Amino acid sequence: MHQDDRLVLASSFGTAAAAYAEHRPDYAQAAVRWARAGAPGPRVLDLGAGTGKLTATLLDSGAEVVAVEPDSAMLAELRQALPGVRALGGSAESIPLPDASVDAVLAGNAMHWFDMDVAGPEIARVLAPGGVLAGLWNVMDDGVDWVAELARISGSAAIGPRDTPASWRAETAEMYLPKSGAAARFGSPEQAEFAHGQVRTADSLVATLATRAGMLVMPDRERGAALDRIRAFLAGRPETARGEFTLPMLTCVLRVRRL
Repeated sequence: MHQDDRLVLASSFGTAAAAYAEHRPDYAQAAVRWARAGAPGPRVLDLGAGTGKLTATLLDSGAEVVAVEPDSAMLAELRQALPGVRALGGSAESIPLPDASVDAVLAGNAMHWFDMDVAGPEIARVLAPGGVLAGLWNVMDDGVDWVAELARISGSAAIGPRDTPASWRAETAEMYLPKSGAAARFGSPEQAEFAHGQVRTADSLVATLATRAGMLVMPDRERGAALDRIRAFLAGRPETARGEFTLPMLTCVLRVRRL
């Protein structure tokens, strides 16, 4: 992705911060435990924390969490939802924390927005030796027939290159890890996937897909047509047409250790 396109997409979420907070899923507890496994202590930075979806799961796991988020609207939602959390304005490329001040850096559906040429050294700086860096992504389980068909109907703006398991594995194997000089400060990457799900209705799933970056930057008419197409598909499937259902998901984790 071109750098300018990445910045436009990454900055789109603030316009839908309240909807993001309401509709985006949390993260599987088992995935968060695996992401933190082997960290030298309980101090965790939630980097690119958004509205606090991962922050809340980290708190439930017993972590001591500080959240850093560049978008002021997203940060306001986080502070309202989790007033006891230390939440700071900042970015992966400019982290407002001292050297070696955290034992783990986790990023929920955010690492693909980082400029790792700059963020890699910054993350290495704030991590204690032996600390872990992990990206977590919630993806739809397209091993389920109706989910695979939904992905096809929705198009890449709504269900993109990291939103199903096989494409996530290929996309994240190397792409979003520290590069150049920072790479020498980290070990070999590991990937793992954990079963997850979210109780949805057709309307709430449409609302969730509407918060995807590719949808947020669409012209209104095109975006409306895409959401209407998704809505019609869900209304016609027995799995999703009658009230609540569980959306089959995985929380996928990419983990690397600071040397």
